[in-house]
Amino acid sequence: MRIALVGTRGPGFYGGFETCVAELAPRLAERGHGVIAYARRWSPARAFEHPGVCVVSLPSVATKNLDTVTHTALSTAHLLVRGRVDVAVFFGVGNSPWARTARRLGVPVVLNVDGLDRLRAKWGRFASWYLGRAEEWSARAADVLVTDARSVERYYADVYHLASTYVPYGAPERPATGTATLDSAGLQPGSYILYVSRFEPENNAHVLLEAYARSGLDVPLVLVGGSPYESSYEQSLHLAAGPGVRFLGFVFGEGYRELQSHAMVYAQCTEVGGAHPALIEAMGFGNAIVALDNPEHREVLGEAGIYYTTTDELCDRLVELCRDARRREDLAESARRRAGALFSWDAVTTAYEGACREAIDRRGRSRR
Repeated sequence: MRIALVGTRGPGFYGGFETCVAELAPRLAERGHGVIAYARRWSPARAFEHPGVCVVSLPSVATKNLDTVTHTALSTAHLLVRGRVDVAVFFGVGNSPWARTARRLGVPVVLNVDGLDRLRAKWGRFASWYLGRAEEWSARAADVLVTDARSVERYYADVYHLASTYVPYGAPERPATGTATLDSAGLQPGSYILYVSRFEPENNAHVLLEAYARSGLDVPLVLVGGSPYESSYEQSLHLAAGPGVRFLGFVFGEGYRELQSHAMVYAQCTEVGGAHPALIEAMGFGNAIVALDNPEHREVLGEAGIYYTTTDELCDRLVELCRDARRREDLAESARRRAGALFSWDAVTTAYEGACREAIDRRGRSRR
Protein backbone atom coordinates (compact mmCIF):
# COMPACT_ATOMS: atom_id res chain seq x y z
CA MET A 1 0.00 0.00 0.00
CA ARG A 2 0.97 3.62 -0.51
CA ILE A 3 -0.13 5.43 2.66
CA ALA A 4 -0.36 9.16 3.37
CA LEU A 5 -0.18 10.41 6.98
CA VAL A 6 -1.96 13.78 7.16
CA GLY A 7 -2.84 16.44 9.72
CA THR A 8 0.10 16.55 12.13
CA ARG A 9 2.94 19.03 12.55
CA GLY A 10 5.21 16.30 11.24
CA PRO A 11 7.01 13.20 12.53
CA GLY A 12 9.19 13.54 15.60
CA PHE A 13 8.07 17.02 16.64
CA TYR A 14 5.74 17.17 19.67
CA GLY A 15 2.32 15.89 20.66
CA GLY A 16 0.62 12.52 20.52
CA PHE A 17 -0.08 12.50 16.81
CA GLU A 18 3.49 13.55 16.00
CA THR A 19 4.86 10.77 18.20
CA CYS A 20 2.54 8.30 16.51
CA VAL A 21 3.68 9.33 13.02
CA ALA A 22 7.36 9.19 14.04
CA GLU A 23 6.92 5.62 15.29
CA LEU A 24 4.38 4.45 12.73
CA ALA A 25 5.90 5.74 9.48
CA PRO A 26 9.24 3.86 9.66
CA ARG A 27 7.55 0.65 10.75
CA LEU A 28 5.08 0.82 7.87
CA ALA A 29 7.97 1.46 5.47
CA GLU A 30 9.93 -1.47 6.85
CA ARG A 31 6.91 -3.68 6.16
CA GLY A 32 7.08 -2.75 2.50
CA HIS A 33 4.57 0.10 2.31
CA GLY A 34 5.21 3.44 0.62
CA VAL A 35 4.75 6.21 3.20
CA ILE A 36 4.20 9.95 2.73
CA ALA A 37 4.24 12.00 5.95
CA TYR A 38 3.17 15.64 5.71
CA ALA A 39 4.97 18.22 7.88
CA ARG A 40 4.53 21.93 8.47
CA ARG A 41 7.24 24.06 6.97
CA TRP A 42 7.85 25.97 10.21
CA SER A 43 8.40 22.82 12.28
CA PRO A 44 11.70 20.94 12.65
CA ALA A 45 9.81 17.77 11.68
CA ARG A 46 10.75 18.40 8.07
CA ALA A 47 14.27 17.22 9.01
CA PHE A 48 12.94 13.75 9.90
CA GLU A 49 14.79 11.19 7.83
CA HIS A 50 14.09 7.55 7.05
CA PRO A 51 14.91 5.85 3.75
CA GLY A 52 11.37 4.54 3.30
CA VAL A 53 9.47 7.67 4.36
CA CYS A 54 8.88 10.66 2.10
CA VAL A 55 8.38 13.80 4.22
CA VAL A 56 6.52 16.52 2.32
CA SER A 57 6.92 19.95 3.93
CA LEU A 58 4.14 22.43 3.15
CA PRO A 59 3.34 25.93 4.45
CA SER A 60 0.52 26.95 6.76
CA VAL A 61 -0.91 30.07 8.36
CA ALA A 62 0.96 29.59 11.63
CA THR A 63 -1.62 30.89 14.10
CA LYS A 64 -3.45 28.94 16.79
CA ASN A 65 -6.75 28.76 14.92
CA LEU A 66 -5.54 28.46 11.32
CA ASP A 67 -2.32 26.43 11.45
CA THR A 68 -3.88 22.97 11.31
CA VAL A 69 -6.74 23.63 8.90
CA THR A 70 -4.61 25.50 6.34
CA HIS A 71 -1.81 22.95 6.40
CA THR A 72 -4.21 20.01 6.12
CA ALA A 73 -6.01 21.73 3.22
CA LEU A 74 -2.73 22.01 1.31
CA SER A 75 -1.72 18.46 2.25
CA THR A 76 -5.05 17.11 1.01
CA ALA A 77 -4.68 18.97 -2.27
CA HIS A 78 -1.15 17.62 -2.65
CA LEU A 79 -2.12 14.00 -2.03
CA LEU A 80 -5.07 14.28 -4.42
CA VAL A 81 -3.00 15.80 -7.21
CA ARG A 82 0.47 14.35 -6.73
CA GLY A 83 0.35 11.77 -3.95
CA ARG A 84 -1.04 8.79 -5.87
CA VAL A 85 -1.89 7.08 -2.58
CA ASP A 86 -3.96 3.99 -1.88
CA VAL A 87 -5.22 5.26 1.49
CA ALA A 88 -4.90 8.37 3.66
CA VAL A 89 -4.70 8.41 7.46
CA PHE A 90 -5.91 11.74 8.86
CA PHE A 91 -5.15 12.75 12.44
CA GLY A 92 -7.45 15.04 14.44
CA VAL A 93 -11.20 15.49 14.40
CA GLY A 94 -10.73 19.11 13.26
CA ASN A 95 -9.49 17.73 9.96
CA SER A 96 -12.82 15.99 9.26
CA PRO A 97 -13.78 18.35 6.38
CA TRP A 98 -10.54 17.62 4.51
CA ALA A 99 -10.79 13.90 5.21
CA ARG A 100 -14.32 13.98 3.85
CA THR A 101 -13.11 15.84 0.76
CA ALA A 102 -10.45 13.21 0.07
CA ARG A 103 -12.97 10.44 0.61
CA ARG A 104 -15.55 11.98 -1.72
CA LEU A 105 -12.86 12.27 -4.38
CA GLY A 106 -12.09 8.57 -4.22
CA VAL A 107 -9.36 8.16 -1.58
CA PRO A 108 -10.06 5.58 1.16
CA VAL A 109 -9.73 7.37 4.52
CA VAL A 110 -8.82 6.37 8.07
CA LEU A 111 -9.51 9.14 10.63
CA ASN A 112 -8.06 9.18 14.15
CA VAL A 113 -10.34 11.56 16.05
CA ASP A 114 -8.20 11.71 19.24
CA GLY A 115 -9.99 13.04 22.35
CA LEU A 116 -12.66 15.69 22.75
CA ASP A 117 -10.63 18.59 21.42
CA ARG A 118 -13.52 21.07 21.55
CA LEU A 119 -13.32 21.05 25.38
CA ARG A 120 -9.83 22.54 25.50
CA ALA A 121 -9.78 25.93 27.21
CA LYS A 122 -7.39 27.41 24.65
CA TRP A 123 -10.11 27.57 21.99
CA GLY A 124 -12.36 30.57 21.53
CA ARG A 125 -16.08 30.39 20.84
CA PHE A 126 -15.79 29.90 17.09
CA ALA A 127 -13.05 27.24 17.32
CA SER A 128 -15.03 25.29 19.92
CA TRP A 129 -18.12 25.46 17.71
CA TYR A 130 -16.12 24.31 14.70
CA LEU A 131 -14.60 21.35 16.56
CA GLY A 132 -18.03 20.36 17.82
CA ARG A 133 -19.35 20.35 14.27
CA ALA A 134 -16.27 18.43 13.13
CA GLU A 135 -17.21 15.69 15.57
CA GLU A 136 -20.57 15.42 13.82
CA TRP A 137 -18.96 15.49 10.37
CA SER A 138 -16.56 12.67 11.29
CA ALA A 139 -19.36 10.15 10.64
CA ARG A 140 -19.16 10.96 6.93
CA ALA A 141 -15.46 11.75 6.79
CA ALA A 142 -13.93 8.30 7.05
CA ASP A 143 -14.22 4.72 5.95
CA VAL A 144 -12.65 3.68 9.25
CA LEU A 145 -12.77 5.76 12.45
CA VAL A 146 -9.94 5.28 14.99
CA THR A 147 -10.08 6.17 18.69
CA ASP A 148 -7.09 5.98 21.05
CA ALA A 149 -9.00 5.44 24.31
CA ARG A 150 -11.89 3.22 25.31
CA SER A 151 -13.65 6.21 26.88
CA VAL A 152 -13.56 8.06 23.53
CA GLU A 153 -14.68 4.89 21.74
CA ARG A 154 -17.70 4.73 24.05
CA TYR A 155 -18.41 8.45 23.57
CA TYR A 156 -18.65 8.12 19.80
CA ALA A 157 -20.81 5.02 20.14
CA ASP A 158 -23.19 6.64 22.64
CA VAL A 159 -23.45 10.13 21.13
CA TYR A 160 -23.07 9.53 17.39
CA HIS A 161 -23.84 5.78 17.17
CA LEU A 162 -20.51 5.30 15.41
CA ALA A 163 -18.43 2.16 15.68
CA SER A 164 -14.71 2.87 15.83
CA THR A 165 -11.46 0.91 15.92
CA TYR A 166 -9.55 1.23 19.18
CA VAL A 167 -5.82 1.72 18.61
CA PRO A 168 -3.73 2.97 21.58
CA TYR A 169 -0.30 4.53 21.46
CA GLY A 170 2.85 2.50 22.02
CA ALA A 171 5.45 2.51 24.78
CA PRO A 172 9.25 2.54 24.49
CA GLU A 173 10.86 -0.86 24.87
CA ARG A 174 13.90 0.17 26.90
CA PRO A 175 15.16 3.19 28.86
CA ALA A 176 18.01 5.44 27.80
CA THR A 177 21.35 5.04 29.56
CA GLY A 178 22.99 8.35 28.65
CA THR A 179 22.80 11.51 30.77
CA ALA A 180 24.10 14.24 28.45
CA THR A 181 20.83 16.19 28.56
CA LEU A 182 20.67 15.94 32.33
CA ASP A 183 24.27 17.10 32.62
CA SER A 184 23.63 20.15 30.46
CA ALA A 185 20.59 21.06 32.61
CA GLY A 186 22.42 20.50 35.90
CA LEU A 187 20.23 17.53 36.89
CA GLN A 188 21.14 14.33 38.71
CA PRO A 189 19.63 10.97 37.66
CA GLY A 190 16.81 9.91 39.95
CA SER A 191 16.64 13.32 41.63
CA TYR A 192 13.93 15.37 39.89
CA ILE A 193 10.17 15.42 39.29
CA LEU A 194 9.22 15.42 35.60
CA TYR A 195 6.21 16.91 33.80
CA VAL A 196 5.75 16.66 30.01
CA SER A 197 2.98 18.43 28.12
CA ARG A 198 2.06 21.40 25.99
CA PHE A 199 1.45 24.46 28.14
CA GLU A 200 -2.33 24.76 27.96
CA PRO A 201 -4.67 25.44 30.91
CA GLU A 202 -6.36 22.02 30.86
CA ASN A 203 -2.96 20.33 31.17
CA ASN A 204 -2.68 21.88 34.63
CA ALA A 205 0.97 22.82 34.86
CA HIS A 206 -0.17 25.66 37.16
CA VAL A 207 -1.69 23.11 39.56
CA LEU A 208 1.59 21.19 39.66
CA LEU A 209 3.55 24.40 40.32
CA GLU A 210 1.27 25.24 43.23
CA ALA A 211 1.47 21.73 44.70
CA TYR A 212 5.25 21.71 44.34
CA ALA A 213 5.55 25.11 46.05
CA ARG A 214 3.46 23.84 48.98
CA SER A 215 5.45 20.61 49.28
CA GLY A 216 8.74 22.17 50.40
CA LEU A 217 10.62 19.51 48.43
CA ASP A 218 14.23 20.25 47.60
CA VAL A 219 14.34 18.16 44.40
CA PRO A 220 13.94 20.12 41.14
CA LEU A 221 10.68 20.16 39.22
CA VAL A 222 11.44 19.85 35.49
CA LEU A 223 8.84 20.99 32.95
CA VAL A 224 9.31 19.79 29.38
CA GLY A 225 7.07 21.40 26.79
CA GLY A 226 5.73 24.82 25.91
CA SER A 227 3.37 26.48 23.49
CA PRO A 228 4.07 26.74 19.76
CA TYR A 229 2.20 30.05 19.68
CA GLU A 230 2.47 33.17 21.82
CA SER A 231 0.81 32.24 25.10
CA SER A 232 -0.15 34.35 28.10
CA TYR A 233 -0.66 31.10 29.99
CA GLU A 234 2.95 30.05 29.43
CA GLN A 235 4.08 33.47 30.62
CA SER A 236 2.00 33.05 33.78
CA LEU A 237 3.74 29.76 34.52
CA HIS A 238 7.16 31.38 34.38
CA LEU A 239 5.98 34.14 36.69
CA ALA A 240 4.56 31.63 39.20
CA ALA A 241 7.59 29.32 39.24
CA GLY A 242 9.86 29.23 42.27
CA PRO A 243 13.63 28.69 42.29
CA GLY A 244 13.41 24.90 42.11
CA VAL A 245 11.52 24.84 38.79
CA ARG A 246 13.39 24.23 35.52
CA PHE A 247 11.77 25.01 32.17
CA LEU A 248 13.55 23.03 29.45
CA GLY A 249 11.24 23.83 26.54
CA PHE A 250 10.54 21.21 23.90
CA VAL A 251 13.01 18.32 24.05
CA PHE A 252 13.01 15.55 21.43
CA GLY A 253 14.81 12.37 20.53
CA GLU A 254 17.48 10.98 22.80
CA GLY A 255 17.35 13.99 25.10
CA TYR A 256 13.68 13.34 25.81
CA ARG A 257 14.40 9.65 26.38
CA GLU A 258 17.10 10.53 28.90
CA LEU A 259 14.81 12.84 30.86
CA GLN A 260 12.03 10.24 30.99
CA SER A 261 14.43 7.42 31.88
CA HIS A 262 16.04 9.08 34.91
CA ALA A 263 13.16 10.86 36.65
CA MET A 264 12.44 10.28 40.33
CA VAL A 265 8.68 10.89 39.88
CA TYR A 266 6.58 11.59 36.80
CA ALA A 267 3.44 13.78 37.13
CA GLN A 268 0.53 13.48 34.66
CA CYS A 269 -1.88 16.37 35.23
CA THR A 270 -3.88 16.52 31.98
CA GLU A 271 -7.67 16.50 32.15
CA VAL A 272 -8.88 16.70 28.51
CA GLY A 273 -8.29 14.26 25.69
CA GLY A 274 -7.97 10.54 25.28
CA ALA A 275 -4.91 8.48 26.13
CA HIS A 276 -1.83 10.68 26.51
CA PRO A 277 1.32 9.30 24.84
CA ALA A 278 3.64 10.92 27.39
CA LEU A 279 1.94 8.91 30.14
CA ILE A 280 2.38 5.66 28.21
CA GLU A 281 6.01 6.60 27.54
CA ALA A 282 6.58 7.33 31.23
CA MET A 283 5.27 3.85 31.99
CA GLY A 284 7.53 2.23 29.41
CA PHE A 285 10.56 4.09 30.75
CA GLY A 286 9.80 2.73 34.22
CA ASN A 287 8.68 5.79 36.18
CA ALA A 288 6.89 6.14 39.48
CA ILE A 289 3.79 8.00 38.34
CA VAL A 290 1.24 10.24 40.04
CA ALA A 291 -1.73 11.13 37.84
CA LEU A 292 -4.92 13.15 37.98
CA ASP A 293 -7.75 10.75 38.76
CA ASN A 294 -9.90 10.54 35.63
CA PRO A 295 -11.18 7.64 33.48
CA GLU A 296 -8.59 8.12 30.72
CA HIS A 297 -5.63 7.90 33.11
CA ARG A 298 -7.18 4.98 34.99
CA GLU A 299 -7.65 3.16 31.70
CA VAL A 300 -3.97 3.55 30.78
CA LEU A 301 -2.25 3.37 34.16
CA GLY A 302 -4.50 1.02 36.10
CA GLU A 303 -3.00 0.17 39.49
CA ALA A 304 0.53 0.90 38.31
CA GLY A 305 0.47 4.46 39.67
CA ILE A 306 -1.12 6.63 42.34
CA TYR A 307 -3.79 9.29 41.84
CA TYR A 308 -4.87 12.70 43.13
CA THR A 309 -7.98 14.86 42.75
CA THR A 310 -7.05 18.16 44.47
CA THR A 311 -3.95 20.35 44.65
CA ASP A 312 -3.47 19.38 48.30
CA GLU A 313 -3.62 15.69 47.38
CA LEU A 314 -1.08 16.21 44.61
CA CYS A 315 1.22 17.91 47.10
CA ASP A 316 0.88 14.97 49.50
CA ARG A 317 1.47 12.37 46.77
CA LEU A 318 4.63 14.12 45.60
CA VAL A 319 6.00 14.21 49.12
CA GLU A 320 5.09 10.56 49.72
CA LEU A 321 6.84 9.34 46.59
CA CYS A 322 9.93 11.49 46.93
CA ARG A 323 10.47 10.20 50.48
CA ASP A 324 9.76 6.51 49.80
CA ALA A 325 12.32 4.88 47.47
CA ARG A 326 10.82 1.40 47.89
CA ARG A 327 7.39 2.63 46.85
CA ARG A 328 8.88 4.31 43.79
CA GLU A 329 10.65 1.09 42.79
CA ASP A 330 7.47 -0.96 43.12
CA LEU A 331 5.41 1.51 41.07
CA ALA A 332 8.12 1.80 38.41
CA GLU A 333 8.26 -1.96 37.91
CA SER A 334 4.46 -2.23 37.78
CA ALA A 335 4.29 0.54 35.19
CA ARG A 336 7.00 -1.05 33.05
CA ARG A 337 5.24 -4.44 33.08
CA ARG A 338 1.86 -2.93 32.23
CA ALA A 339 3.31 -0.91 29.36
CA GLY A 340 5.00 -3.98 27.93
CA ALA A 341 1.79 -5.99 28.10
CA LEU A 342 -0.65 -3.41 26.71
CA PHE A 343 1.20 -0.86 24.58
CA SER A 344 3.40 -2.05 21.72
CA TRP A 345 4.32 0.06 18.68
CA ASP A 346 4.53 -3.08 16.56
CA ALA A 347 0.95 -3.95 17.56
CA VAL A 348 -0.10 -0.36 16.83
CA THR A 349 1.45 -0.63 13.36
CA THR A 350 -0.39 -3.88 12.71
CA ALA A 351 -3.65 -2.23 13.79
CA TYR A 352 -3.14 0.70 11.42
CA GLU A 353 -2.27 -1.70 8.60
CA GLY A 354 -5.55 -3.48 9.27
CA ALA A 355 -7.49 -0.20 9.38
CA CYS A 356 -5.98 0.88 6.06
CA ARG A 357 -6.84 -2.42 4.38
CA GLU A 358 -10.36 -2.26 5.80
CA ALA A 359 -10.79 1.30 4.44
CA ILE A 360 -9.63 0.19 0.99
CA ASP A 361 -11.91 -2.84 1.09
CA ARG A 362 -14.93 -0.79 2.19
CA ARG A 363 -14.33 1.73 -0.54
CA GLY A 364 -14.07 -1.07 -3.09
CA ARG A 365 -17.34 -2.61 -1.91
CA SER A 366 -19.12 0.75 -2.02
CA ARG A 367 -17.95 1.32 -5.59
CA ARG A 368 -19.19 -2.10 -6.64
